[in-house]
Amino acid sequence: MTNGCTYEKLNMFIKRRKPPFESIPPSTSLHDPGKRLHHPPEEATKNSGSASRYSKSNMNRTITTSVSPSRQGYAFLFLVWAGCFLSAFSPQTLHAQDTGVLKLSEAITEGLRNYQSIHAKQQYLEASEALSKNARNEYLPNVIASVQQNYGTVNGQFGPLGAVGVLGVSSAGPTSADESWNAAFGALYLVNANWEVFSFGRVQSRIQLADAQVRRDSADLEQERFIHSVKIAGSYLNLLVAQQFIRNAEANLRRAEAVRQNVRARALTGLNPGVDSSLANSEVSRAKLSLIEMRTNAQLVTNQLSQLLNMTADSFVLDTTFVGNTPQNFNTALELANNPQVKFYQARIEQANSAARVAKRSMLPGVNLFGVYQARASGFQYNYSPEFPDRYSTDYGKGVNPSRYNYVAGVSIAWNLVSPIKVRQQARAQRFVSEGYRYEYEQINTQLKNQLIFSDQRITNSLQSLQEVPLQYRAASDAYLQKSVLYRNGLTTIVDLQIAMLALNKAEVDRSVAYINVWQALLLKAAATGDFDLFINQAP
Repeated sequence: MTNGCTYEKLNMFIKRRKPPFESIPPSTSLHDPGKRLHHPPEEATKNSGSASRYSKSNMNRTITTSVSPSRQGYAFLFLVWAGCFLSAFSPQTLHAQDTGVLKLSEAITEGLRNYQSIHAKQQYLEASEALSKNARNEYLPNVIASVQQNYGTVNGQFGPLGAVGVLGVSSAGPTSADESWNAAFGALYLVNANWEVFSFGRVQSRIQLADAQVRRDSADLEQERFIHSVKIAGSYLNLLVAQQFIRNAEANLRRAEAVRQNVRARALTGLNPGVDSSLANSEVSRAKLSLIEMRTNAQLVTNQLSQLLNMTADSFVLDTTFVGNTPQNFNTALELANNPQVKFYQARIEQANSAARVAKRSMLPGVNLFGVYQARASGFQYNYSPEFPDRYSTDYGKGVNPSRYNYVAGVSIAWNLVSPIKVRQQARAQRFVSEGYRYEYEQINTQLKNQLIFSDQRITNSLQSLQEVPLQYRAASDAYLQKSVLYRNGLTTIVDLQIAMLALNKAEVDRSVAYINVWQALLLKAAATGDFDLFINQAP
C-alpha cells in the first residue's frame, strides 16, 4: 500500500511532455562541478504555472457516456455519490497537482527509499548481524543424543585393526572355533556432551571478527546513503541548470526572431542591405540549434535523476527557489574523520585486522570438558558362549530393552601440532590485506582534504561572482537596448547588434547561474566533510 501511494505521489511531481526538438547528445555535460549553472529568478514562477495548466487540463477532461432514459436517474445518483466520495479524498491530490513541484528533500527521501543498491547493502548488514549473533553461540556446549538399534551377529576374533577412512563393525562377542550365524537385536542409547571451556581467545576472536564485519557493512550502508544523497542533490541542481538553459535559449530565440522580423521589413523597403537578412536568418538557426542542444542536455540530466530515484520520468518540475536564495552558513564542526567514506575505509582495516587475529589464534589448543551417558541392550544373554550357543533371543522387544548402563566424564586438551605451519601464511596474507586497506584509507583521506580546500575556494569565488553578475547584466541589457535603437535608425550594423545580443544572453546565464554556483560549492563542502546536514538544512 505504501509503495502505491509513493508512486502516485511521484507521478504528481512529473510533467510529461514530448520535447519539440530531437537531437544528438551534445559533446559537453552539465555534471562537471566546475560548469557554470543557470536559473533566473524572474522565470521561477513559470514551472508552477505550467504544472497548474497541465493539472487543469487533466481535471477538465470530460467523459461522454450514453445512458438510456430508464437509467438516467441511477446514473445521476451514481455521479452524485462519486462526487461526494472524491470530494472527501481529493483535497491533498488536487493540491499536489496544483503545485506539482518536486522538492529536493522529497527527491532525496524517495531516492533513498527506492534505490536498489541501498536495499542490497541493508540486506548484507542484516546478514552480518545474524552471523554475529551466531558467533556467540560457539560458547555453548555440544550435546548429542543418539539412538541406535541393530540386528546382527556377534562373532569375536583376536587381531589388530586400524580403521582409516572406513569404519568396521564393532560387534562384541566370544571367540569361537567355528563361525556362528546366530543373530539377535541390539540397541545403544547415549547422550554425549562436549564443552570447550577455554580456547585461548579463539572463540572471542571469531566474535570480534563477526562484529567487525557488522561495523564494516554498517559503514558501507551509511556511505552508500551519504553518497547517493549527494548524487541526488547534485543531479537536482544540474537539472535546475539545464532547465534554465532551455529558458535562456528560448528567450534568445525570441530575440533573434524579433530581430529577423525587423531586418526583413527594413530590407524589403531598402533601408538595410539584403545581407542583413541572411545574417538574421543565420542567427535564428544558431539560436534554434542552441535550444535543441539545451533540451538534449536537460533530457540527459533528467534521465540520470530518474535513475537515482529509481523511477521512469520524462521531465520533472523542480523547486526554483534555489535561484534568488543563498545559504547563510558555510562552516561545520564535523571532523573529516567522521566522513562516512573515511569511516568505511577505517572499518575495512579493522575487519582485516580481526581476520588476522582469528588466523593467529586458530593454531592454539583447546581445553574441553566431556561426558557420556549410555545404555545398551542386546538379545544375547550374559552367558552366551561357544559352550552355550543357545543363550540368545531373536525377540525384538528383548533385544532393544536396555540392560547395561555406563557413564564417562573427564577433561581433555587437544592441540594440532601442525596448525602453526598451516595457518602461518593465512595470517600473513591477512596482514597484507590490512596494509592494502590502509593505503586506500590514506588515499581517500588525502582526496577529501584537497576537496575540502577546493570547496572553500569555490565558495569564495561563487560569492564574489554573485556580487558581480548584476552589474554585468545591467550593462549588457543597456548595450542591447542601445544597439537595437541604433540599428532601427540605421546607425549601426547587424553584426554589432548580434554581438550585443550574445552579450545579453551570456549575462542572463551568469546572473542566474551565480546562485546555484553557491549551492553547488556548499554541496561540495558537505560531501568533503561528510556533514550533509550543512547543505540540506539550508536548502529551500
